[in-house]
Amino acid sequence: MYGVIACFDSQTEKYFKNLWKLLVENDISYYSEEVEDRRPHITIADHNRLDEKKFIEDMDKFYGSKSGIQVTLSVLGTFLNSGTLFVVPTLSKELLNFHNAHHEYFKQYNDEPNSFYLPGKWIPHCTIANRLSQEKLVEAFNYCSQNIDIIKAQISEISLIKVKYENNKSVGVSTIFSKKLR
Repeated sequence: MYGVIACFDSQTEKYFKNLWKLLVENDISYYSEEVEDRRPHITIADHNRLDEKKFIEDMDKFYGSKSGIQVTLSVLGTFLNSGTLFVVPTLSKELLNFHNAHHEYFKQYNDEPNSFYLPGKWIPHCTIANRLSQEKLVEAFNYCSQNIDIIKAQISEISLIKVKYENNKSVGVSTIFSKKLR
């Protein structure tokens, strides 16, 4: 499986990595340790199969002139019955246009009509913890609601990742292509 992810500026990335470290130290979540080289991000799209070479050429062309965008992450939430905790950015016109423009340009690659990342279904979020029991989800929510401030961030990079699986479980990601935004 492939993902197109929007990555944050270095200060925001450090903020999330420190939060993940604190959740590990407090025995709340080991999300940051479940997958090698995990980066905080907002997923823009997912694909089951890709012609990597062609997709990378198209990404380089499309994102070559794109500017980064400011986002404000100000909501702490969870998907129902998921054991996942995340922060949500305000759905600004810039963020929505960024997402919609990606999907319009790359629509030929859409091989998953039920993807949660398609326009009209997308709930932008940055995962803090997942696969939590109900008790750990409550603990993580309480910890984060008391220790996270509103985060003003910049989406400064777009990456194509390939998720590695073992026994139907994600164990790592490799970055296939990355493009800094202007």
